[in-house]
Amino acid sequence: MAKLTSNPSSGHRLDVELADRPYPILINEGLTQSAGPLIRDTLPKAKHAVVISDSALGGLVAGVANSLEAANFRLTRITVPSGETSKSVQQVERLWTDMLADFTDRGSIVVAIGGGVVGDLAGFAAASFARGIPLIQIPTTLLSQVDSSVGGKTGINLPGTKNIVGAFWQPRLVMIDPLTLSTLPQREYASGLAEVAKYGVIMAPDLFSYLEENVESARNKDIGTINHLVAKSCLCKAEVVEEDERETSGRRAILNYGHTFGHAIEAEAGYGTLLHGEAVSIGMNMAAELARLLGRVDEAFCRRQRDLLRGLSLPICADGYDAQVLWEKMQHDKKMQHGSLHFVLPSRIGHVELVAGVEKAHVLDAIAACSS
Repeated sequence: MAKLTSNPSSGHRLDVELADRPYPILINEGLTQSAGPLIRDTLPKAKHAVVISDSALGGLVAGVANSLEAANFRLTRITVPSGETSKSVQQVERLWTDMLADFTDRGSIVVAIGGGVVGDLAGFAAASFARGIPLIQIPTTLLSQVDSSVGGKTGINLPGTKNIVGAFWQPRLVMIDPLTLSTLPQREYASGLAEVAKYGVIMAPDLFSYLEENVESARNKDIGTINHLVAKSCLCKAEVVEEDERETSGRRAILNYGHTFGHAIEAEAGYGTLLHGEAVSIGMNMAAELARLLGRVDEAFCRRQRDLLRGLSLPICADGYDAQVLWEKMQHDKKMQHGSLHFVLPSRIGHVELVAGVEKAHVLDAIAACSS
């Protein structure tokens, strides 16, 4: 079972205990400055590192690259345009081509530096090139630190459908430096808080309560609050992934709370219009309303969740979207089974279930209830 340890000097260490691919998640301020030695200790035989980073990141990537070169890695550096549209067939083909051109092979590693887009895209490139080469994740946004860098999901989008092509490919090491969030735009930072709130609803009522009690410090990027939120969120996700790494038992589906609605909203808006966490926040509100319509929760639950999301500067309403169109988008959701759409719905703070057989009319009513 995932084990979280803390030390005043070295920060947090979370060991993800998968049967044949265990790996550590390190969380500490200034950690990226030690990237080279840490990666060398993890992969002592590797000689070549393909550094794939967000084009908007400058000094941070240079610092990691210098540390890798000092640790005797030959480098290939590739940048990816910012934004969700980079999770495309065209971009992953470009990565494969550039990796091939610079003699990447099974003795190479991929180091992904950036947010969820870079992590998913670079992770898929690592999973598929030469049938799989080691991956290191250095997430630089709150969303990627608490969610996408942990658990081994990689992938790209097809037009109108999010994350439909991909692979499970666990990293060998995840390095999280909370200081990378200091210059993150407030809107993008708040987007990550949606995933933290999600963990509270699905499995960690103490985390939900902590967020309620520390809304202002969380919103204002207090470093102590961030460290706590990141560590607890990673622990939640690691525990779920250990139980259901490849989504075979249904347990991992709980991580998609708010995502069935959210992905439909993202697809209809056009990828990049809404940030992922913003769409998830709206989706969580819709999922709570659907649960209320089905008698699973009461209005007090919905109000408590709405108040927290608003307090974290997240949207909860979908304006200008046609409910019927969103319903049609949901028919491409990965939780479709034998033609039936499944929803992750709460029964209380800290517990959700996968629910099938929900009538279309109730879904449309839930959407309408969250439209202003």
